[in-house]
Amino acid sequence: MISKVNLSLFDASKGLDRGAGRATEVLWYFVKMFFFLSPFPYPSSFKARLLRLFGAKVGIGLVIKPRVNIHFPWKLSIGNHVWIGEGAFLLNFEPLIIGNNVCISQRAFLCGGNHDYRDPSMPYRNGPITLMDGAWVGASVFVGPNVTVGIDTVLAASSVVTKSVPHNSIIRGNPAENLGLRWK
Repeated sequence: MISKVNLSLFDASKGLDRGAGRATEVLWYFVKMFFFLSPFPYPSSFKARLLRLFGAKVGIGLVIKPRVNIHFPWKLSIGNHVWIGEGAFLLNFEPLIIGNNVCISQRAFLCGGNHDYRDPSMPYRNGPITLMDGAWVGASVFVGPNVTVGIDTVLAASSVVTKSVPHNSIIRGNPAENLGLRWK
């Protein structure tokens, strides 16, 4: 059998609005490298100010640990009293909306970027991610594009979430399944 995939046909200019000019993006990469990807625990308030400088909407009370990788801050909205754990990766090719009182645990991967594997040229198939108020994304959880996590929903550690999940639920596994209510 011969592969139909032809990556030479991939066009990176289609399907991705970077949302900022090249100079802004390059400057962000240097800021990210020194202040966000660093193991040094720079104050969260300082990092929040940097995010705002690059167009992110950031509420009060953000706690952001070291080694957090944020791809496009200008496509990021963070509510009040949000925790983002060490090593979290926010690949937000499309808008990433994080509500109030949300916890994103260590090494969580919020992946708003993807490719259409049914097309030989593998074009982008990106989408937004929304974490509603009170959501908890456990350690090493993968959340894919076009996913909304409902109010007060828990995504248990190492789960793989590729479609939206309802409010007040406990979601676990790969593929993710709904185990029931968080609050009875």
